[in-house]
Formats: sequence, structure tokens, C-alpha cells
Amino acid sequence: MNPGSPLEGHTIVLAVTGSIAAVETIRLAHALRRRGVTVAGVMSPAATGIIHPDALTYATGNETVTRISGKVEHVDYCGEGGTADLLLVAPCTANTLCKISAGIDDTPVTTFATTAIGRGMPVVIAPAMHQSMYRHPAVLDALEKLRSWGIVVISPRMEEGRAKIASIEEIVLRCERELLGKPLAGKKVLITSGACQEPVDDVRVLTTRSSGKMGRALALQAWRLGAEVTVVHRDLFPCVENVGCSSAVEMREAINSLCESRDFHYYISAAAVSDFAPARVHGKIPSGTPVSIALDPLPKILDEVIARYGIPSIGFKLGWDEEERAREMVEQGTLLVAVNSPEALGSENSSIILFSREDREFLCGTKEEVAAGIWDAVIRLRERGDRHS
Repeated sequence: MNPGSPLEGHTIVLAVTGSIAAVETIRLAHALRRRGVTVAGVMSPAATGIIHPDALTYATGNETVTRISGKVEHVDYCGEGGTADLLLVAPCTANTLCKISAGIDDTPVTTFATTAIGRGMPVVIAPAMHQSMYRHPAVLDALEKLRSWGIVVISPRMEEGRAKIASIEEIVLRCERELLGKPLAGKKVLITSGACQEPVDDVRVLTTRSSGKMGRALALQAWRLGAEVTVVHRDLFPCVENVGCSSAVEMREAINSLCESRDFHYYISAAAVSDFAPARVHGKIPSGTPVSIALDPLPKILDEVIARYGIPSIGFKLGWDEEERAREMVEQGTLLVAVNSPEALGSENSSIILFSREDREFLCGTKEEVAAGIWDAVIRLRERGDRHS
């Protein structure tokens, strides 16, 4: 469990059907509980032939439902006034998908689903089956119908001829997005993340120790809160739109292209963008002798975004001696500026001083916790602006 998690106090019913991917549900239950969620399990008869109900009971800490009894478990959890906040069907077979879309109740899982859908509570479904089954017209029609009802369907991974269940990380993120109220719904967020690599010659680069963990945390938190998120960086993050780049020049070009073609509500400059680019040498610089490398200054992407596009922006400054510069930046139009120290580079944790025009606050913890604090500050500023508009 994770005391203090934003999901503390929420209950998810984890419904398991007869796919071999059911073996992943033990890890999935643990992952949800680590986010502060109370998890209760329900299984179809076919699922009990793949994993034992006791295993799910052990993983959730609650007795697994394998039959609907006189206790009307489906109503207690998913009926009007029920204790569950979300129904997660993972994995969901083609058989169960089609039954849910047709309102058929002949297993505990489908009965829970009909009850939850009738109540109007959030439902998330993670299909898993052979790829040919996923392409069946009846399955495709069922998926379309479920989505039209507002049910979240997590697209499977198409690998080795199978529509494999989505990753545990993505499933957890989807559930969080449905439970956190989506205060950023309708907002488009653009984020730069990680280190840039500036080529010195054909084999060497200049870079920084930035890991991109803060950018990742900010991107995923914005997505959890309902935003449409685009990240410009070198890695791949789940759920968001990833735009690849390597050097500062490539990052700047990508940012300008995106800002020219779309209207973003927020821009976060969380990347360790190179301040200088070396004069590129073609070939490989011979080793064994001293070398002088000329460094040319590069434009500040954050300054350009604010000046050219007027997007409310959040910037980062490295070094506690940058506090005065942070104050200047917010006075000149940056929405928020986070000042941190070099120790944060590559670390799982971070300590920042967050500056706005009105406030100065200290945030400390994991980068996920700090990212949540930054977005809380953004939302407070927006609400304050709404009240005074």
C-alpha cells in the first residue's frame, strides 16, 4: 500500500476471464495496491482453470468471488451505492467481450459488468486473445459498441500472432486516469524531456547526466489528470504521443513544428537542453593528443515558445543559486519555474523550489510526487485565474 497516494480510499474490482493472460493478474493486483487502491477479485469459471482463486485472494487481500450468492456480491460492489469505484476486466476474452456488449449474464464477471454499466460507474476493459479472434467482425462490433457506451478499452499489443494484454503499467495508468477526476480534460500539454546529445565527431557526443525521469513523471501525471500529452524526447513513454529527437536542434525544430500546427495549453521545458553545440568534426578525432573543441551557444527553446506562441510555460533551472533568475523568469511571463540541484540528475528523488508570481513553495519527494505537486500548482493557478476573470 502507498499511504498518501491520490488513489487511497478507492476500490477497484478486478474481473478475470479465461485467457492465459490471467497469469498476469497477480502482478496487476499488487501494482494496483501499491498505488493505494483496495482491490477485490471476481473470476469466471474459465479463469479458475488457469489460476486458483486463492492466488487472487492472496494478491488482493479480499475473498475472490467465483459465484454470485445470496449476498448479491455484484450489487454490493457495483450496484447503486456500491463500494467499488471502477470495474477492471483484465484480461477480457472475446467470449466475455461479446457477452458484455450484448448484456448477457452467465458468469460472475458478466453479471458484475452488467451491474456496473447500468450504474454508470467507470469500466475499463483489457482484451487478450489470438489476433485472428480480435479481428472477428463480432468482436470488432462489440468493441465499438462498448466504446460508444463510454467504456475504456485498452488496445492490446499485437505480437507473435496474438492480441496480448496491455502492459501492467498502462492498465494501472488507465485506471488512475478514470479515477482522478480528469481536471486537465480537454487540455493539450507539450513536454520536452531528457538529455540532448550533441555530436562532436562521427562517434562522440556531448551530453548531460539527465535521465528524463522528471519529464516522464510530469508527462504521465498530466495524462493521469486527463490531458492530451505530447512529449519530445529520445525515449518511449506509455499512453502519450512520443516525438523522437536527439540533439537540441532537432528538439527545437520539433517544438516549433508542433506549436505551428496545434494549440497547446501548457508547455513544460523539463529537458536538459544543450546550451552549447560543438563544432562538428567529420570522421573520428584521433585519440592520444590534446584537442580543443569550440562550443557555440544555442537559442533558448523556452524563451522562444513564450515569445512566439504565448503558451503558458513551466521551466526548470539547475542550481540553488538560480533563485533570482527564476524570479525574473516568472516576472517576464513564465508561468512557473522549478529550481533544483545537480543531485537531482539521474536520481529517483528531487527537491525543488517552485516559483510563481504570487507564491514560492518547496516540493520534496520522489519525482512522481514532485511532478504531482507541480501539476497541483498549475491547476490552482488556473482556478485562481478563473475566479478573477
